[in-house]
Amino acid sequence: MKKIGVLILIALLGGCSSSASVQITTSFPSVLSEPKPINASILIEDSFVTYVGTPNKNTRIDIGASQVDLLKSAFSGLFDNVDFVTSLDQITAGTDLIITPSVLEVQVSTPSDNYLNVFEVWIKYNLDIQSKDGALITNWFLPAYGKTPDSFMASKEKAIEQATVIALRDAGAKLMLDFYRIPAINDWLSRQNITQESQTL
Repeated sequence: MKKIGVLILIALLGGCSSSASVQITTSFPSVLSEPKPINASILIEDSFVTYVGTPNKNTRIDIGASQVDLLKSAFSGLFDNVDFVTSLDQITAGTDLIITPSVLEVQVSTPSDNYLNVFEVWIKYNLDIQSKDGALITNWFLPAYGKTPDSFMASKEKAIEQATVIALRDAGAKLMLDFYRIPAINDWLSRQNITQESQTL
C-alpha cells in the first residue's frame, strides 16, 4: 500500500513538470448593477485579444478571448454607455473615459512548486484610465488570483484551466467592487458632479 502511494505521488509530481497548453473559452454572464451615467470607451488592443501567458517554459495559457468577454460584462455594469473599440480613432466625441486594459504578467504555481495539492494562477492587470481629452487619470493595478480546490488526480491542463477561470472571475469581481473606490476616479467623479452610488454585484 505504501508503494502504491509513492507511485501515485511520483506520477502526480511528474505530471506537474510536463508541458501544458491551455485555452480558456469560458464566457461570463452579465452582472447585476446600477451603472453610473458615464460614457466610456474601452480600447481593446490586439495584444490583449490574443494574449497568451507563458509563466514558464512548460506552460502556455491562452486567456485572450475570455478576458475580453469578462471585461465586456464588467464594464457594461459600471457605465451607462460603453463602446468597445480597437483603435483611438474609433472613439466618439461623447466619451467621458478612455480605458485601455493590459496584462502585466501571468504566474502559475503547481504542487511541485508549492508542496500543496493545488494549482494556483495569478493574473496581473493594468488599466490605463484617461479623460476624454487624453489626460491620464490613473494607471490602476488589478491583481487576480485563482486556485483549484484540490489537484489530486486532475490533469495539469484541467487544473490550470480551472484555476485560471477562478482568477478571471476574481478580476471581474474586484473590478466591479473597487473601480469607484480608486482615489483618482473619486476625484474625477467629483469634478464631473457624478454622484457616488454603491455597486451591486
